Amino acid sequence: MYIYTSYIHKNKKKDMDDIRRSVSPTSTCILFFCENLVTSRKNGRMEDLMKAFLILEDGNVFTGESIGAQKEIISEIVFNTGMTGYLEVLTDPSYAGQSVVMTYPLIGNYGICYEDMESHKPWLDGFIVRELSRIPSNFRNEESIQSFLERNDIPGLSGIDTRALVKILRNKGTMNGMITTNADYKLEEVLEKIHQYKVANVVAKTSRTDVKVIPAVGETKYKVALMDYGLKMNIPRCLAKRGCEVSIYPAFTKAEEVLKNNPDGIMLSNGPGDPKECIEIIKEVKNMFDSDVPIFAICLGHQLLALANGGDTQKMKYGHRGANHPVKDLKTGRVYISTQNHGYMVMEESLGAEVAEVSFINVNDKTVEGMHYLGKNVFSVQFHPEACAGPMDSEFLFDEFNNMMEVHG
Repeated sequence: MYIYTSYIHKNKKKDMDDIRRSVSPTSTCILFFCENLVTSRKNGRMEDLMKAFLILEDGNVFTGESIGAQKEIISEIVFNTGMTGYLEVLTDPSYAGQSVVMTYPLIGNYGICYEDMESHKPWLDGFIVRELSRIPSNFRNEESIQSFLERNDIPGLSGIDTRALVKILRNKGTMNGMITTNADYKLEEVLEKIHQYKVANVVAKTSRTDVKVIPAVGETKYKVALMDYGLKMNIPRCLAKRGCEVSIYPAFTKAEEVLKNNPDGIMLSNGPGDPKECIEIIKEVKNMFDSDVPIFAICLGHQLLALANGGDTQKMKYGHRGANHPVKDLKTGRVYISTQNHGYMVMEESLGAEVAEVSFINVNDKTVEGMHYLGKNVFSVQFHPEACAGPMDSEFLFDEFNNMMEVHG
């Protein structure tokens, strides 16, 4: 296939019929695949793919081919190391305000299966890959990734050296960037706009606006109030299959309203952005904490809980995003492989020893991955025990939450 793809690239100006006649009849199927890799069908005829550019705030420019919607966006550029699970990445609200670089070189080969979506739509601003598979092969496939990106107005680019891009982000840290198809851009003007960009108000953007109740699977054992700061839908699914009736509340719901329904437990979800921006939410989290109702917090919820109790958070150099991050349980010494997606971390020394203790750490960089609050039925983790995509190693934490509600009740 590489030979035919290269041949077509070198002969883009030739009529496709001439190219077909130049290969053997037995290669028809391979040639069909190659045509789709290097061209797109538009208005009933074959056209070259449009060029696209990624301009980083440090002045580096990557030139590739436009995928998805053809529009210009400025966002924070981050990378994800997952080999699979690109649909879950696309639909994870925690990526709001960001463009994601996938480090695995081939993305889209198993297409789109709507059942695997973590939200009703994709939330990221842009998508960057080494190679996009335009012909998915999977019995569950319902749509190609190219069509999905176009339909949801998500721009991106393919055909760039993603290894070089990720090395820049690892060495210099997460930075802003622009995706554009405008070849006449003026670098100085563009860089000024890029520097001014800031991820803001993304929790309000991704949270639901009304209360939704998800019934328990089988007998209802517990009632859980789930705060939606930009949640992934596998969180309520993990609760429901354990006998929890889950009431999902908008992010800015007052603690008083949540508590008046007498939940057996409260979950604080994942979400996007800087936790310190969520000033009003932090106040309500503190009120929930003081109620003595059992609380389990994930990702952004973990950070908000720390801030509500006098802790501090800090932006990481390039964050943790992927499905292969090892975390160590300090109580048992056991290591679990986890799914993660965060650019901020809780500072270990910021919470007093009388308030909380660290329960999990990241094996790679020793950052805080979990907290247990002393004298309270409250614990939190930075990683995603609900996974999706990723390993289910730490899903047992939902069982611990159930046990906590049972004992408290």
